[in-house]
Amino acid sequence: MHATSTTRARIETGGDGVAAHVGLHALGRFGDALGLGAALSARIVPAGERFPLHDRGKVLVHAMLTLAGGGEACSDVEYLRAQPALFGPVPSDSTLYRTYRQIDAVTLAGLWDAIADVRSKVWARVDTGEPVVLDIDASLVEIHSEHKDGTGPTYKGGFGFHPMFCFADNTGETLAALLRPGNAAANSSADHLGVLDHAIGQLPAEIAAGHHVGDDPAMVTRPVMVRADSAGATRKFVWGCRARNVGFGVVARKNASIHAAISRIHLDDDHWTPAITQTGDERPRAAVCEVTDLVDLSHWPEGTRLVVRREPLHPGAQQSLFPSLAYRYWGHYTDQAGDPVTLDQQIRAHAHVEDHIRRLKDSGLERFPFVDLHANRARLAIVAFAADLVRWFQLDCLDGPLANAEPKRLRWQLWHTPARLVRTARQHVVRILDDWPTADALTRAYQRVALIT
Repeated sequence: MHATSTTRARIETGGDGVAAHVGLHALGRFGDALGLGAALSARIVPAGERFPLHDRGKVLVHAMLTLAGGGEACSDVEYLRAQPALFGPVPSDSTLYRTYRQIDAVTLAGLWDAIADVRSKVWARVDTGEPVVLDIDASLVEIHSEHKDGTGPTYKGGFGFHPMFCFADNTGETLAALLRPGNAAANSSADHLGVLDHAIGQLPAEIAAGHHVGDDPAMVTRPVMVRADSAGATRKFVWGCRARNVGFGVVARKNASIHAAISRIHLDDDHWTPAITQTGDERPRAAVCEVTDLVDLSHWPEGTRLVVRREPLHPGAQQSLFPSLAYRYWGHYTDQAGDPVTLDQQIRAHAHVEDHIRRLKDSGLERFPFVDLHANRARLAIVAFAADLVRWFQLDCLDGPLANAEPKRLRWQLWHTPARLVRTARQHVVRILDDWPTADALTRAYQRVALIT
């Protein structure tokens, strides 16, 4: 029996013929197969009199691989640079820094357009044809410096940014990311509609048809719905959704009308139907009731409904729509068809945004290294692009638990897979370490990348 966790060895430098990030190489090959680097490069106008040594689209892809691998600072790209056999000529950290600084508002808009083109290719491969559900939410990012442009104090007493996002619930992609100061209003209808328009612009053209402002409803070929928390429960936002032929589901805020409606039915169990979980099982002691006919919704779009859920009080429960010592009351407005129980289940799935934001924060969102606002906006976009590249890879190339794994698990099990490099027949052969647990999954991923045309 051994009581030590390592073996005794002599450590020295000068090694070669090994690779430490084979999974990131697979991710990069996937991006190359999609034409990601070329698409981004076409949107960046070279600066200066000489053509740059490193293609700027390739520089941004290397930045995405660095973020996927857990890097945060520009200097972390050097760990890819140490492996030219896998990643080719990788830019220095100063080149990456200058590239971020070069991305102005016009260039950034072009990069988002390039990502939309690549996204269409991915959706053509993985889209299931289901209605598109979008989720909008904002999150605070602490910045420990008052010298960065665009920052501000937050409502939680901190300081930094308050970015707003729109995600595709079907795939987990980040379709829009708006960098805002820390004191930006959570319930800004202009910001909500802005990220919604940006997200619609990221959808494949055939899906986005009919969902732009003023479009004829007859143009719609795929239903699109957007969900938001109570910050989105403004009439300007929901009327904006109606103008875009987009369905909505927004969490209700406490008001006298809702209070009066619940007071009329809270003791009548005949009005309540048992609620269900996301898997379809009955939720213990939770129930749902539609109170549309008990409130005045004349100022809301035609067809708006109000659905209320009650559930047992629990420690840390948020503010209730109705005072009670036994239940917490929560509700939402929606213009969707269906029974109240199904609608309640649907709006509760808005909680997926917490998973999406957590993934972003674990992949570079909490680090804004620049003073200039435009550079930090570019940084936010690259963080979103990197997260989408990983999601595309998971959807198209992975199976089982890895297809929905969190960033930490992907790094530990896949991205940092070690291997031996062998040179034969004028090409490099990557031999994954014997007994590596995810070797088969990584090999299959390479095979699927090879089939992309």
